[in-house]
Amino acid sequence: MYIPGDTALHRLDPRAKLMIIVMLSILLFSINSPVMLGAVMALVMLGFVSSRVPLSALRTIVAPVVIISIFTFIANAVAWGEISHDVTLLGIGLSYEGILRGLYFMVRLLALVSATSLLTLTTSPVALTDAITSILSPLRRFSVPVDDIALVFSIALRFIPTIADEADRIITAQTARGARFDTGNLIVRIKAWVPVLVPLLVQLFRRADNLALAMESRCYTGQGRTRLRELKWRRGDTAAMGGIIVFCALLGCLSLLGLI
Repeated sequence: MYIPGDTALHRLDPRAKLMIIVMLSILLFSINSPVMLGAVMALVMLGFVSSRVPLSALRTIVAPVVIISIFTFIANAVAWGEISHDVTLLGIGLSYEGILRGLYFMVRLLALVSATSLLTLTTSPVALTDAITSILSPLRRFSVPVDDIALVFSIALRFIPTIADEADRIITAQTARGARFDTGNLIVRIKAWVPVLVPLLVQLFRRADNLALAMESRCYTGQGRTRLRELKWRRGDTAAMGGIIVFCALLGCLSLLGLI
């Protein structure tokens, strides 16, 4: 779901953005401080503001993850088995430690999805493919098919919104024919989704076949390819990388010193 723009984040080298996402991901899952989690979330939100990406795009991406986040929170908050509970809600025992752990996992998951969404919203699939190819290029010495791996990533990112649109059209068409997806027991609801999944899979295989034919007709081999736009590392990319390294190091030092 790339949204074109001319902001500093759009112009940032995709290799720098990929490495920044990796560093933030490691930081997110190695901290246990609400202050540090809040700082990372604030940094991600600052990125959305500076990139001028509409929040409606973020809401569309994050909405399905909220359900997983809520389930994760409940799974951690409930006092299972022999664990003593501190509070009872609707007859279910909850522990304060589990609630806190569940909130941490919720924020981590939402922050990670938001950060990766910011990457795909401000980076074109072609630029992202070139960045992955450049980063993995040393693996060519070990006969790793770097270009094919990058192509797989690019195709996956490119067709996720297309598949979502096709699924939405099929659901709308089936609903117009009288299909109901929110009534009945679990078995009935699963059967109701069969008329959606079957044509969706047929469309996926048809699209994959057309893509393979298009690549073969263009004699694609993945070897010795040239690029329309070569990636160039600029001072702004170095400054952004340096800023993120300082940010992660500062949070790490404050955590080790027990200040946050």
